Amino acid sequence: MIMAWQPQEEGLRQIIQLLKESQSPDTVIQRTVQQKLEELNQVSDFNNYLIFVLTKLTSEDEPTRSLSGLILKNNIKSHYENLPPTVTEFVKAECLTAVGDTSALIRATVGILITTIASRGINTWPELLPALCQMLDSADYNVCEGAFGALQKICEDSSEYLEEDRQNKPLDILIPKFLQFFKHSSPKIRSHAIGCVNQFIVQKTPSLMNHIDVFLENLFHLAVDDEAEVRKNVCRAIVMLLEVRMDRLLPHLHDIIEYMLLRTQDPDENVALEACEFWLSIADQQICKEALTPYLPRLVPILVNGMRYSEIDIILLKGDVEEDENVPDREEDIRPRFHKSRNTHGNEEDNNDEEDDDDNLGDDSSLSDWNLRKCSAAALDVLANVFKDDILPILMPILKETLSSTEWEVKESGILALGAIAEGCMNGMIPHLNELIPYMINHLSDKKALVRAIICWTLSRYCHWVVSQPHEQYLKSMMHELLKRILDSNKRVQEAACSAFATLEEEATTELVPYLGFILETLVFAFSKYQHKNLLILYDAIGTLADSVGHNLNKPEYIHLLMPPLIQKWNALKDEDKDLFPLLECLSSVATALQSGFMPYAEPVFKRCISLVEQTLNQNMANSQSPDQFDAPDKDFMIVALDLLSGLAEGLTTFIESLINGSNTLQLLYQCMQDPLAEVRQSSFALLGDLTKACFQHVHPCIADFMPILAQNLNPDHISVCNNATWAIGEIAVKLGTEMQPYVPIILNQLVVTMNRTNTPKTLLENTAITIGRLGYVCPQDVAPLLQQFVRMWCTSLRNIRDNDEKDSAFRGMCQMISLNPGGVVQDFIFFCDAIASWINPKEDLKDMFYKILHGFKNQVGEENWTRFTDQFPQQLKERLSTAYGI
Repeated sequence: MIMAWQPQEEGLRQIIQLLKESQSPDTVIQRTVQQKLEELNQVSDFNNYLIFVLTKLTSEDEPTRSLSGLILKNNIKSHYENLPPTVTEFVKAECLTAVGDTSALIRATVGILITTIASRGINTWPELLPALCQMLDSADYNVCEGAFGALQKICEDSSEYLEEDRQNKPLDILIPKFLQFFKHSSPKIRSHAIGCVNQFIVQKTPSLMNHIDVFLENLFHLAVDDEAEVRKNVCRAIVMLLEVRMDRLLPHLHDIIEYMLLRTQDPDENVALEACEFWLSIADQQICKEALTPYLPRLVPILVNGMRYSEIDIILLKGDVEEDENVPDREEDIRPRFHKSRNTHGNEEDNNDEEDDDDNLGDDSSLSDWNLRKCSAAALDVLANVFKDDILPILMPILKETLSSTEWEVKESGILALGAIAEGCMNGMIPHLNELIPYMINHLSDKKALVRAIICWTLSRYCHWVVSQPHEQYLKSMMHELLKRILDSNKRVQEAACSAFATLEEEATTELVPYLGFILETLVFAFSKYQHKNLLILYDAIGTLADSVGHNLNKPEYIHLLMPPLIQKWNALKDEDKDLFPLLECLSSVATALQSGFMPYAEPVFKRCISLVEQTLNQNMANSQSPDQFDAPDKDFMIVALDLLSGLAEGLTTFIESLINGSNTLQLLYQCMQDPLAEVRQSSFALLGDLTKACFQHVHPCIADFMPILAQNLNPDHISVCNNATWAIGEIAVKLGTEMQPYVPIILNQLVVTMNRTNTPKTLLENTAITIGRLGYVCPQDVAPLLQQFVRMWCTSLRNIRDNDEKDSAFRGMCQMISLNPGGVVQDFIFFCDAIASWINPKEDLKDMFYKILHGFKNQVGEENWTRFTDQFPQQLKERLSTAYGI
């Protein structure tokens, strides 16, 4: 009999002693306890003792009993497969007897245990669901609540399994059962019931969809529930239904919108937050405009109101602390940084900054993640994008009132709203900006730090417009005030100002050149002032400045200002310090901008990058050979180092040759190019392309080894890897010339496949087209026979890119292929004409090639056919070709 197991007094006493000790704050005692617990796992019935303490030992205090259950949960997670069957059966049986314990804490712990066992496979515990289902009907509240608590956790953790069990179809029984409890007298049980059903909405589980009407009816019945947790679950259900069963909500949409207007103002912030998600969701629906138009006059003020900092936010943000620049940062407040690998220069990916804005809606990164303020701001942002300027007649009077408020919290929420609508309502806002921009610039010196911080963010949303006006009007004063805020005595303001300034740099680019000295002095002074967290943001601002002004930074006085503090930080950081990531990214941009001006600093930087790559590769090898002895390395160190080497190669060009000479750079690169991690390969191929351009003599001997690896990485499913490999092949082709011929067969077909795939991103299409053109330039006889397979896509991809050297070599290749295989272009000749017309200033000899091809075709088909052909051309194309090529 399983149940016959009984604990021995001595064993029980030892375990109670351990449980007591493990609650000690002393870390030494905790470590000893941890060790003893590990040893006890070797004892076959140790887990029986743990479940006994949890479920039977009522003489002990609840925290100790609960702790016993949590240790058991960890053991099950780690050692479930190795537990003797007698133990697992005993634990399961005991759990089911204790589901209805009189203590809520013990019930919850038992529920966690049950879920942990169930997540290892509900099919290994066939009696579990029927037993819990039966307990729901118990007259004893504790049994019903305990069973529901366990079921809700199972629905959360094992919803997929429950849906896929076609044999027993547990949900056919469970879902109708849950729906019966929506009207239960206990708020806790009502809340559990909706919580369970909510797990199955998004997947459109058939068992739920078959009862959708009962579900909706019961849901609406609960809409006015007294219990906040119930209202929260109702709001969550409606938001999910909006996404998957809009058809069923449509007849009730008027009432639902009324309800959500009410709940977005719920006194319980968690309910208000769930309700506020509704406005974000409905904005994605086709019906949004039609459905919400009548409600905008009520909705907009509610959202603006929701943007105020709550008292708890202000406490969390230390909003009453105005000066904290000398307070060191706590490590836990610094977000982990993820390095973004370098993408090819060929044609930069369009970086989508939308996400940054939404994540950060003028708010503080250290605030509890998602809250009503952020959600309200995000909702106003998306609605402004749906309704555009139609929202302004409602919003402008509210803004006028909030911005002139004497209460700082109210004024601050108005400034956040002004930033939230910037993208959607830009056109309608222009007439107001000559008043609003000076208002914000003046308030950048507001006495409340949180007001100064939000103004930085909101101004950054209007940078694009500010930069397009005469400098004297707003740009100069805005820049001066933002630079003052970069040196603010409040850390949050420093952070907001640095981020806003980086946005200004991206928008203004070389417009900032006249002010470079002043900007650099401020940024360099900030080095001595900033604590840890903001230093990392300062690196970004400097890197962005370098990207924006490029070689204009290469002046001795700027270099003397900027480089010493950067190199000082660089020398102070250890090789394993993750602060190297943003610093290396920053230096990569600076090296590219300074070009030869970086030369005096290049050697130590180069050597350290090589060393970082080498260390990571060695550590990786040690880990793969003896994983028990050596940890796996953090490959970000290698990725960032490869990217900085790319920056050096791009900036120093031929000057890097002396550094590569005598180093093992290319052997290391060969290893990195074969790394299983996509980001490592992505950065390796970028570096290979840059080295090919800067010092091909060192790359040349390795081509036979490199080419097959490049060919294997032309898989467009890994967009960035494929993009960089494609670009590097093109650069190598131009340098190798006819020597490229042996490699064309292993490369060309895959490039053509990428060209013709649907949904290939624009950047990858352009780079692929350029590389095919370059292969055609150096080996036309090998590529021309396939012309018909790619020429139409090739022409439409390259008509949109600016005149540059890459486009030049690609078009020369196309002309050579056409002269070898004119038949390959006949059907798509109109596309070739259009692509030629996209050139603004082709070099004379290239223009001559275009002329010969156009006139050759005209002569071939005869005047009459040619006229018939050109009559299909759009007027603009006709005119361009006529003016440039007399055709």
